[in-house]
Amino acid sequence: MLLLHPFSFLGILLGLALGAPAQDDPKQPLQPLTLEQTGKPGSTVRFSGRAPSVRWAEDGKHLILPDKQDVWVHPLTGAEQKPEAAAEKPDLRPALEKGFRELPGFDEEAANRASRAFRSTASDDDRAQLIRFENDLYFHGGGETIRRLTADDALESDATLSPNGSFVAFTKRNDLYFIETATGREHRVTHDGSEDIYNGRLDWVYQEEIYGRGNYKAFWWSPDSSSIAFLRLDDRQVPRLTIVDQRSRHPRVEVANYPKSGDPNPEARLGVHRVRQRETRWMDLGTYGTEYLIVNVGWRPNSRDVIFQVQDRIQTWLDLLAGSPRTGEVRRLLRETSESWVNVLSPPRWLEDGSFLWESERTGYLHLYHYAADGELKRPMTQGAWSVTGIEVLDEKAGELVFSGTKDGEINRHVYRLGLDGKGLRRLTAGDGSHSIRFNGDRSLFLDSLSNVASAPSVRLCQSDGSVVRELGAAEIPALSKYHFSLPELHRIPTRDGFEMDATLIKPPDFDPNRSYPVWLMTYSGPAAPSVRNRWSGSAWSQFLAQQGILVFQVNNRSSSARGQLYSAACYLDLGRSELQDLEDAIAWLTRHPWADAERVGISGVSYGGFMTAYALTHSKAFRLGIAGAGVYDWLHYDTIYTERYMSTPSENPEGYRSSSCIEAAADLHGHLLLWHGEIDDNVYATNTSQFALALQQAGHHFEMMMYPGSRHGVGSSAQRWHLRQLEWRTIQAQLTPEAAIPARPTDATGGD
Repeated sequence: MLLLHPFSFLGILLGLALGAPAQDDPKQPLQPLTLEQTGKPGSTVRFSGRAPSVRWAEDGKHLILPDKQDVWVHPLTGAEQKPEAAAEKPDLRPALEKGFRELPGFDEEAANRASRAFRSTASDDDRAQLIRFENDLYFHGGGETIRRLTADDALESDATLSPNGSFVAFTKRNDLYFIETATGREHRVTHDGSEDIYNGRLDWVYQEEIYGRGNYKAFWWSPDSSSIAFLRLDDRQVPRLTIVDQRSRHPRVEVANYPKSGDPNPEARLGVHRVRQRETRWMDLGTYGTEYLIVNVGWRPNSRDVIFQVQDRIQTWLDLLAGSPRTGEVRRLLRETSESWVNVLSPPRWLEDGSFLWESERTGYLHLYHYAADGELKRPMTQGAWSVTGIEVLDEKAGELVFSGTKDGEINRHVYRLGLDGKGLRRLTAGDGSHSIRFNGDRSLFLDSLSNVASAPSVRLCQSDGSVVRELGAAEIPALSKYHFSLPELHRIPTRDGFEMDATLIKPPDFDPNRSYPVWLMTYSGPAAPSVRNRWSGSAWSQFLAQQGILVFQVNNRSSSARGQLYSAACYLDLGRSELQDLEDAIAWLTRHPWADAERVGISGVSYGGFMTAYALTHSKAFRLGIAGAGVYDWLHYDTIYTERYMSTPSENPEGYRSSSCIEAAADLHGHLLLWHGEIDDNVYATNTSQFALALQQAGHHFEMMMYPGSRHGVGSSAQRWHLRQLEWRTIQAQLTPEAAIPARPTDATGGD
């Protein structure tokens, strides 16, 4: 029951009765979606939404509400007050405008523009500002003075202030530099940067597979601003691949270093430059040879050691190392090993005595462990058949840890509190679904943002022990009152060996158990990348398919589930085999119901999901149609770091590469296949689709293929996405739905789970 309270002006929770979306006007019939409303530019209907943007005020005691931005509200009484003057950040623009006006080359108009159009980052104490304006760097150290730091045509990439604001480091033409902000004096740290040698900057494969897509920065300031740790990547032995963008009269050519499985990797070194001494020390990794990866870099809080992780090429072990900035000497703190692979692990979380908390999947589940400063294990912090997914709060003074995890179901995300002695584990969040929390200043209260498959995103106020004070509102989704919307059903599906998979099923809004419907399975299936989570999903495409009389199905096969490394490793050395077996079991479970037609099953996916779609159609007879986008159709054609993590090298695992190849199995195609790919995809190169198409042609198979010029890993423009959507629907209609639903086949089955 919803009680009125001082927050009633926030709005009432989205009307959901037993999970069913409510209508504003019950006399107004709900409308079906059109294809245009699933993706045509300007016509798209959205069922997604965000909870009201309630947040804590700067004082950590009051709330700021979405329709009361200019006042602070007491979370318990609802009393309003104006923000305290001390909490208001001063407007820097007048000082910046004056500072710019005094620089050579800036008139009043340019100074005014610069003071409003800049981007800046601050030092740790917020006293200094690094400003980027029109591709040059400026420094504001307080007052009304601005110093111009750079004035050349070369772009300074990843410019970063040192923690105390004394220096700014950046890369330029693949070399590392830093500037003294007090004098503007520039220093060049490295001198051999080139198109094949990267100093302080990542190449493509390190960026994509280790440090995060789009993050090319590869240098790290020490906490005391005395040193810069940086990577040097030598790609001179890495093969170069060419992409041709054919959209213009004179095609544009891109060339990039891209190591495919079995090729030479970049040779990595870790250096530390001490800025006052103008001295670089390289970490001594000679005992590792040259075939290693440097996968994480950071510092001890006292800046005495650079802390980093090293893995072997195929990632069966990981070492946590401490290196001396003065000597380059390296000490191993601990080693992680696995019978399959070791994932890149988060940096240590340091405690005041120099000890640290460490993530490990050594039991098959990701848990936290407390280590002494020298790497001696003190105790496991968490344990059990579930995984920690992130640390929210580490409070030594209070002696507690707050973290998120899967203890109460791997498709849920809950938040837990635990003592730093490893005792007193308690769940803070209530209700199945996906939760994220934000504490107030003294952690006496928190905001809990949550959703599940039956409830749109909402936010509520909770006491520190997790008890709910009040609901604060939910996402407004007007489309729910205008269009049919079928809530997904959650299911647990047993496999042939007893493993239970999580799945969702969306049925047509007028579902009739006496009719028979085609099945559309959407999949990704990559390692530890679940498709099914207990959270709100607003896909208009899924709803449209259901309204056209199609059962929309998703399932977490064991290796893609969030169950932990114990189950992810099922795909090791033979990608596709275990995943397909689980998907076949899911389809068999569903089509045992008389209303699911085993003769009309389709599958679709992109990237790894594109691989799985093609693999299913070349290794199974359970699917009548597949739509595969941007897939890896032979793992010989994908990059070293991702592929060899799961498959080892081609020389060590030739049979695994052969058996997982869709190109090798092209002659065994069963069903109708539609392939599509972005023509300038720089992640999964379009040669995957070209070579698969050639193999299918040589085998005499009919299939369809669509290339999207100018698109990379996906479909780029809205017009192209709409084109693909229409193509997908025409193909589904032709192959699966000559009629939306047909009479059920005679059967004695009851249709029960």
